[in-house]
Amino acid sequence: MLKSSILDQFRLIGLIEGISYLVLLFVAMPIKYLLGDPSYVKVIGMAHGILFMLFVAAQFRAALKYRFDLKENALYFVASLIPFGTFFTDKRLKNLKSTKVHA
Repeated sequence: MLKSSILDQFRLIGLIEGISYLVLLFVAMPIKYLLGDPSYVKVIGMAHGILFMLFVAAQFRAALKYRFDLKENALYFVASLIPFGTFFTDKRLKNLKSTKVHA
């Protein structure tokens, strides 16, 4: 069984959530407004909403374990609201992981 740190889980959920956000914005929304088919927004939007809740939970867990300060927490949360923002977060977290020893 693969063992991953809370930070690795946060990064993975962030990447999946970020991809779902981009699919929602750049695939489902154009289909809805250009082709008049809202079904993609319903399905992808629901998946993205669930992933966003998982992202927030993973951020909370990581913040407790790795003692993120308020500024860092706010940065990660706000980045998740911006398209491509979770990729910025992932890069920061990857650098954080390489500079600290994590259990």
